[in-house]
Parts: sequence; C-alpha cells; structure tokens
Amino acid sequence: MTRTALLPEPAAMAGPGDFPDWGRAAAHAAARVPDSAITAAWRALNYLCAAQLYLNDNVLPARSLRVEDVKEAPSGHWGVCPPVNFMLAHLGPLTAGRPPGSEVLVVHGAGHAGPSALAHAYLTKTLTLTGNGPGWSAADMRALAAGFPHTRAYGGEITPLIPGVRYTGGQLGPALAVAQGMVLDAPRRLVVALLGDGELETGAAAAAWTARRALLGSGLHGAVLPVVLANGLRMGGPSILAGLDEDELRAYFTGLGYEPFLHDGSSVAGFRAVLAEVFARLRPLGVARPQPVLVLTMPKGATGPEEVAGRRIAGTPAVHKTPLKDPARNREEFDALAAWLASYEPAALFTGRGQPSGLVQQALPHPAPRPRSAPHVAPLAVRGEQAWPLVSAVIRERAAAGAFRLFSPDESASNRLRLAADGGDGPMPEWASEILNEEICHAWLQGYTETGRDALLATYEAFAAVNTSVLVQHLKHRSARTATGAGGLANVNYLITSLGWRNTYTHQNPGLVSAMLETENPTVHVYTPADATRAAAVLTVMLAGRDQANFLLADKHHTLAFPPDTFREELTSGAAIWTHLSTPSPEHPDIVLASAGDVAARELSAAAGQLAAARPDVRIRYVHINDLTVLGPPGTWPAALPDGAFDRLFPTGAPVLLATVTQAPAVRALLAGRGEAARVRVVGYRDPGRPLPSADLLEYCGMSAAALTDQALSMLKEQ
Repeated sequence: MTRTALLPEPAAMAGPGDFPDWGRAAAHAAARVPDSAITAAWRALNYLCAAQLYLNDNVLPARSLRVEDVKEAPSGHWGVCPPVNFMLAHLGPLTAGRPPGSEVLVVHGAGHAGPSALAHAYLTKTLTLTGNGPGWSAADMRALAAGFPHTRAYGGEITPLIPGVRYTGGQLGPALAVAQGMVLDAPRRLVVALLGDGELETGAAAAAWTARRALLGSGLHGAVLPVVLANGLRMGGPSILAGLDEDELRAYFTGLGYEPFLHDGSSVAGFRAVLAEVFARLRPLGVARPQPVLVLTMPKGATGPEEVAGRRIAGTPAVHKTPLKDPARNREEFDALAAWLASYEPAALFTGRGQPSGLVQQALPHPAPRPRSAPHVAPLAVRGEQAWPLVSAVIRERAAAGAFRLFSPDESASNRLRLAADGGDGPMPEWASEILNEEICHAWLQGYTETGRDALLATYEAFAAVNTSVLVQHLKHRSARTATGAGGLANVNYLITSLGWRNTYTHQNPGLVSAMLETENPTVHVYTPADATRAAAVLTVMLAGRDQANFLLADKHHTLAFPPDTFREELTSGAAIWTHLSTPSPEHPDIVLASAGDVAARELSAAAGQLAAARPDVRIRYVHINDLTVLGPPGTWPAALPDGAFDRLFPTGAPVLLATVTQAPAVRALLAGRGEAARVRVVGYRDPGRPLPSADLLEYCGMSAAALTDQALSMLKEQ
C-alpha cells in the first residue's frame, strides 16, 4: 500500500513561539537532497547490516564472494533492520536541516536493530573499530563486519555502547513513554520513537498512547513522532497489529487521539511526501490536539532473500534472525547470499577505501551537536540540623529551581505530599504529573533524566515493585553508558512511602528494594532514615547528586522525631551510634541494637528502653543505619563501611539485633558478603498470609517493641 490516510490541510503551528517549524525543515530537506540519495543511503545501511551478519572478509567486494569470506556461524537479527534503515535514511536530511537551536533524537524500541545502529554509526563517522579513532576506511569496514557482534566493544543489540544511542532497546514497552519524558520542558527537541508492532502488544506501550493526555497543560514541551514499524511479524509469528486492515489501523490510532499516516515504503518519493506532511503536523506534546503517528508497513526483512531451495523465507519467522542459516556449507544458501549482497551494488555505495559515495553522503545527518550540559542547579541548602525542611518543602524548593519533574501514580495527596506553592492543598503544579501507571511514570523519569534533568518518582511501597523489570533494564543502560565515559547523569530517585506496616494486606510488598540490592549495582542506595526530618535531609542529597539510583523509604505517618546530633554522620557515613539510647562509653557492648527505617527505629528504640529497664547491667549500643548498602562488602558497594568503621559500630563478638523496614533476606545477604551474617539476627517484613491489624503484623514479624525486647533478652542468654 502507499499513502492511505486522509490528509487535511496543514494545521497552524500549535504551541509556544519557540516551537520549531518542523514542516519548513522537511521542505528544506526535500529541496536539498534528491530521492536517489535517500535510496542510496538505505541500500548502504542494508548492505552493512547483511555484511555484519555474514561476512568475515571481502566486505568491499574486490572479487567474487568465496566460501572463506563467510562466517562459520552467522548470528544477529536481520528482519527489523530494513524498516529501521529506511527511517534512518529519511531522517538524515531532516536532522541535517533541522531548525537552528533544535535537536532530533531517535529512540529505538527494537533492541534487535543493533546492526542498523552500528551501520549508521559507521556511515556518520562516530564508530571506532580499528583503534585509529572514528573514520572511514577499508580496514574499519572489514572490522565492522568481521567483528560483529562486537561482544567486547559495542555488542550486537541497541545499547548506549553504540554512539548516538540514548535508550537500550528490547525493554519491550517503555520506548514511547521514554520519548515523551525526553521532550518534557524541551520545546526545541524532537524525538522519533521507532516502535515494533510486537512491542505495541505490551502494557507499557499500550498505555503510553493515552498517557500523553496526563501531560496536557503541563508546560512547554517538544514533539514526539511515533513511528510504528508494522512489519506484520513478531519473533515467532504474526503480530496482533497485522490482523488489522487499513481502515481498522486508522480507526485504532484515531481513537487513541492520533492522526495516522500509513505507507509501505515502496516509493521513496511517496514516503518523503507523507513524511513532510507528518512533520508539518508535529505539535508540542502538551497540546490537546491530535498528534501524528507514522505507520510504516514495510515487510519484515524487506530486500532480503525471498526463497531458497524451495524454502519460503519472506513473510515467515525465518527473517527474524539470519534468514540463511549455513551459507558457508550449503551451496544453495551461499549462492543466495552472494546474490543478496550483490543486489545492493556496494561498489556504487562505497569507494575502495570504505568511504560512502558522494550520493550516500548527501543523505547523512550533519555531525551530532555536542551534548548540551544539564542546567546548573545549586544543591539545596542545608539550613541547620533542626531547620531542614520536610519532604514536601524539599520537593517544592527543588522544583522552584527549574529543570525538575515529579512523577507519581495518582498518589501525591494520598502520600501527604503538599506540592502547591504555599504548601497547602491547592491544584497540582505544572511540574508534577500523575498517571495510575508505575511503568509510565518510570519511563517519563528515564527520558527526563537521560536528557540531563532531575526527577523524582513518588509511589506506594507495594506498587513500586511493579517497576522491578524496567528498573533493572534502566540500571543496565546506565552501566553501559557509564562504560563509554558518558557519566554525569541525573540520579534515578524514588520516594517510596505508604509502607506496608500500616497498610492493607494487598498493599504490603517491600520487594523492590530487595531486588535492587540483589543486582549489586554499585550505584544503588537504599535509604532508611529514622524520621521525617532525616528523610527530608536524605531527599535533599538525592536531588543534588549524579550517577546514583536512590530509593528512599519513608512512612507517610510520622509519629516520632529523634535527636538530630547524628544527622551529619548518618548522611556522610550511612550509619551512626545513637548515644542517647546507648550505655555511656561502652567499649565492649554486650549487645548492639541496630535500626533501619522509621518504623524499625520507633519499635527498636522503645525496645532499647525496655531492655535497659529489664537488665540494667547490660551494656547496650544503639546504631541507626541510614543507607543499607553500607552493610555490604566494600568490594561490591562503594558506600560500604570500611572494615574499621564497621567494627567500631559492631564490635567483634557482640551479638547484633537488626530491625529493618525491608525484607530481612536482602539485609542478611549484605552482611553475608562481609562474613558477618552469623552473629546478626535480622528482623524485617514477612508475609503474614492474611490481613492483620498493624499491631498484629508487627507482632507476627517480630518487629514490635515487646517482640524485639524478648529477642534481645534471648540473644543475651545465648552468650
């Protein structure tokens, strides 16, 4: 099919005056770059992708293909590459001709398009392959193909190890919402989100289409162009989207609030005309008008082999990975490979030195602009131990400084966050967005922080666990990005409140922080402050840092405040001795009581008093732990207490009773890494298997003051 959407007259420019005229940019690109250059760039990308999958040598074909040129075990994914390459070829001139001061970013939802991203990085001279820096050469071109999947350098999937990649593909769902997060408060930014039709079957992708309605009226934003690669196939069979005919596709996207444009990619000239009209209709994300969506119905694996030895390839799951399984040994497949590669006419696309031809270069984007540094925001002031603002005030103060957003699943008021400028119950400010979907909130945060701004996700403890998978993937992405030397990203910040200790049975799930600790990712911090004032101090630090993933556990019901004299040590060292609950100057305590979290501090501090009354002869040391990761081994956790500091808090030979608001096994694992699990009894949340009143839940878990006192007395008897 070719263009099938009904195309109304171009809309008047929507949004603020500094929103670029993307339609004019598209017209400029069309006038400057001929269709033949787009076609040549597409062929060059396709050739480089096929070469990466199959060739060891003769990448610049100076002779006929030989068996020894072919890889013994081809690997990688072909099917998604031609549609992705088609879009990259068309976006090149549009990116080069973008309006002054604007930027165009591409988000790859399909992780398997690694060969495309690598090929594009080669053509744009951003890929280092031979140790001589980025460039074009026969040696670099051979290294691109022979080295794939570049396990030790770039990998074979979409990750930030590949230059220009801002999102790790293959997360299955969040790409569109991440793109939305990237353009918030950035009116001169356009993000093109390439979405596979299989990805659209995921919950996160399905929710993202209408999620933009939660951003209406929320500020001055850039534009997102969703491009659906409706190639008809998932990995193992037809996609659900493939079952919709043309009218149903148009009705589906229209119902979601979008203006659909469909094209099959059969004509470069026709597709460029559609793309120009799409660009003319781009509008800021927060505008309440239909947004364009481009549906590219190019078949999966287009331009590849159709049939080999009577085996149908095109239109079947065989195109997903390597459509020719063993061309080094199968003569028919070898002949098919030779014909396939020759069909791109690589000699017309590259010089003998590996340089793209002049025609190909016309369609390439200009060198990417240097990344703009994040807006400088001074760390929030620490105004004295008893004057630190409470959590809501810290959030409002950070928002007032700019370049900040709060995302919450419809729970800000329930979590007792007062976000109005006066601290009252006024309307939600523009910088706070709510939608009842944790995954979307995280994806918005991911996109926002990935483009240099600070963000906070505030949610119930029980619902935070929904984001376990996307968080693990996000941590992998940030680790890969850090490996390239591109650090300095804003922190991933979670405020986890409405803890299960005071909640209904279905709202008891502290599992997210356990999963984060199990990753042993060195950027993770799990903060467990003892009271609201300490929580506000921790949040201040979280919102001023970089390259960390912070999880702050703070109950919204604050009933106690503890002396502030150890604030500084708790913040800087992660733990401190509370002298007001400890026996004066005990060098060798009989028992150490340690709390982590506000509920734990409330109960264990009461238990300390009961223990002192029951056994006045016992020498007690009380320690509060502000960051659980300080308990882990120093070789794994950068914030871990040095051995000497650990021994000062928890002297060798003294039994330790540790109460935590989290689940106990994760804390035991941290201590086991130091070889200290045997003498520490950890008490935390255990699933009761049925609803219980809060007081009964504390008793069931051994967390009540009385239960903790009994355990301490029992441990002393065992000495």
